[in-house]
Amino acid sequence: MSEFLQRLKTWLARAADTLGRRLRQSFFLYLAAVFTVVAVLDATTVNYFGGMRQSTFDMMLRLRINVPAPDPDIIIVDIDEKSLAAMSADYGRWPWPRQVLAEFMEKVNAQQPKAVVFDVLFSDPDIQNPDSDAYFNEALAQNPNVFLPMLRLDARHDALSQLPVAKVPGAVATSLAQRDAKAAMVLPPFAGVQQPGRLGTHNVYPDSDGVVRSYPVRLGVAGWQLPSLPYAVAQAEGKGGNAPDALLLNWRGKPFTYRYVSFSDVYLDSLKEAPSRSPDEFRGKTLIIGSTAAGLLDVRGTPLDRSFPGVEILATAIDNLRQGDWLRAPEARLFYLGLALLIIWGTAFAFWRHGASNKLDRVYGLSQFVLLGFSYATVNVGNVYINLTGPVFIGALYFSVARIYAFATARALDNSLVARLDTPGASLRGLMLVLRFKLETREEAAIARLSARVSRSGLHDSSVEFIQGRQSGLWRLFENTLIVCWVHPADDEAGWVAVRGEAEATLSDLGRLIAEAGVTAALPLERLEVSRAEGRIRSEAPEDWQALLAVALLEKGEKTS
Repeated sequence: MSEFLQRLKTWLARAADTLGRRLRQSFFLYLAAVFTVVAVLDATTVNYFGGMRQSTFDMMLRLRINVPAPDPDIIIVDIDEKSLAAMSADYGRWPWPRQVLAEFMEKVNAQQPKAVVFDVLFSDPDIQNPDSDAYFNEALAQNPNVFLPMLRLDARHDALSQLPVAKVPGAVATSLAQRDAKAAMVLPPFAGVQQPGRLGTHNVYPDSDGVVRSYPVRLGVAGWQLPSLPYAVAQAEGKGGNAPDALLLNWRGKPFTYRYVSFSDVYLDSLKEAPSRSPDEFRGKTLIIGSTAAGLLDVRGTPLDRSFPGVEILATAIDNLRQGDWLRAPEARLFYLGLALLIIWGTAFAFWRHGASNKLDRVYGLSQFVLLGFSYATVNVGNVYINLTGPVFIGALYFSVARIYAFATARALDNSLVARLDTPGASLRGLMLVLRFKLETREEAAIARLSARVSRSGLHDSSVEFIQGRQSGLWRLFENTLIVCWVHPADDEAGWVAVRGEAEATLSDLGRLIAEAGVTAALPLERLEVSRAEGRIRSEAPEDWQALLAVALLEKGEKTS
């Protein structure tokens, strides 16, 4: 098995060398072209990375530092497990007779709340208690600040419906309205509330992953617009007129962030001769009557919790419309596409021009961190969310593939002087300078800057090398060391004299080069030792270079001042 793995490793290494010699740095540009096609297709049709943005959006909301506070004037009257148990002896299991809700409505309206909103769907008359329904209907008619939900059914059932859209309270015709269109709807069976501004849909549609992130403000049906329940409440206060058709909800925190009171506590206390609760408890407040009882199954998944009370989703939508602070997340597909292409081609150019390096890794990683940090900042500082996850992810995917190619083909892509001498039988001369700074600290960044200056200073074919990364053991001896190599045809004596002159000029100009690189403090010239060697080089024999390096290292270094 080990022999097979070794053969496989050898085959892969040869394949990588072959690929690297054929494509060289051009591979990074070809790869960028492929990723460009992928990015364009995603932006125009697939939208796969748009789905990824949802997950990142959820995470950023969960980790948000600056969370807006819930409106203290919104109170949720909870038909909770406690209420179901407390009321069951006198009123039976849920649903209770509507007389109970009518009495509750009258009691709390005596305190002059701003609004009473039912998050309870009334779909059919209570044929067992017609007097109770009549009482509830009368209470609705006498309290215009009470709002009820209606339910929009699946559009596939519209053909079976007898209800004209034009007859739905609050329906607004657009220029495309079909006058004879029907809508499958469930309306509350109470004449006292069948008027515009009192009813609204409470449909909530999760995204494809089952998570509720937005709330429909106006539902479109055959060219008509049906108001939602939060929109009806906001419109009664003169708010929400500039709202879009769907709100990207600006959540106020985890579940049970709003103030909750138990329905049974309020209702049973109001029946006492001497109630113990404050008579002004709900003055100027908006009461939302809903349920968190597990048996009534009104929970949804949201970015903040997978079991979020539906009544609190409604409260959040009303709060957003009142404050006008719903999240704005521009689609801006062209912007995101442009940013993705900028990341891809910028990274491709860096690989093509400079190859893989630790510096490129650091710069790329930092740039992506900054972009994601910008997205995170937008959702904390304001209510406009610029989601850069898609461009960052596709850029990271490109970088990963390019980095793997660079790693696998490192030998083939090696552009050093030693690697480039691949003409068999050539007779050459080589000259090597070993510049070692004897320091107590590792100065890789300074050595890299000096290497770049030395590389640009010469005219002849040369190569400047240094060991990158932290070293240990024997290899620590080569830290803070530059090795400069020159090579020239052996039969060109005049040219060889020029090469040796260039080597001498490099040594004499070293002080200036260090100063130009801005590393005088890190690489003091008085701590430099110089050794050199020269000799015949056969291009196909790497041992000649090894021998030349050994001679240079064995030579006693000369101090430079």
